[in-house]
Amino acid sequence: MTTLADKATEQPTLKASPPPHVTTRIERAEPEAIARLGLYSSATIHEAQGRRGALASSIKPIDREMTVVGSAFTVVCAPRDNLMLQVAIHYAQPGDVLLVSTAQFTEAGIFGGVLASACAAKGIAGLITDGSVRDTAELRALGLPIFSAGISIQGTVKETLGPLNQPLTIGGQTVRPGDVLKGDADGVVVVRREEVEEATTASQRRDEHEAELVQLYRAGRTTIDLCGLEHVLEAKGMTTDLPGRGW
Repeated sequence: MTTLADKATEQPTLKASPPPHVTTRIERAEPEAIARLGLYSSATIHEAQGRRGALASSIKPIDREMTVVGSAFTVVCAPRDNLMLQVAIHYAQPGDVLLVSTAQFTEAGIFGGVLASACAAKGIAGLITDGSVRDTAELRALGLPIFSAGISIQGTVKETLGPLNQPLTIGGQTVRPGDVLKGDADGVVVVRREEVEEATTASQRRDEHEAELVQLYRAGRTTIDLCGLEHVLEAKGMTTDLPGRGW
């Protein structure tokens, strides 16, 4: 039974304060480490880190020659609203990649030539979004790497606050501020900030192994041989019209 004396000594329950809309202090990998990771393709990094980190295949560069690598500066925008993207450009640091979630709303262009010029002037490395962009001819001419799920000429409003630099889920992946993003013609992959060196080493090993395979194929070796598929195919009961084992 709780007495009045017990109640007098009870500590009040403190409610956790929500994070601010804008978080400016985030941890980033060293620029040199980011640059080393950026030497490898998105597909190589994805495979090398255990087939992890690939954003949805709908998110592609507006120009296949565009590549980007940098620290994620995460942005959440309401559909058809780019207020927080404009705020993000103000606070982002050189080398950051703006990672913008629009809840996959693609019927509005949240980013175009004017904002791209603002990004370029600040040294922002690029922009990746599950939404749409516009002014693509101007964006290509500017050369700022832009990856989006669509292109739309429809405009946006500037009404809704949302979080900057909080973990977000985009393209099927959870990304934390400061995680590293690599995008190229094939898509975008995310690497956890603390795993950049490990992913770089694994990517180098994979590239070297694939180069060896290419040389062996040129020397006459076969896919079934080099990939060790004999026992797999036998177990599955594959047959051919060739005598013996049929390879």
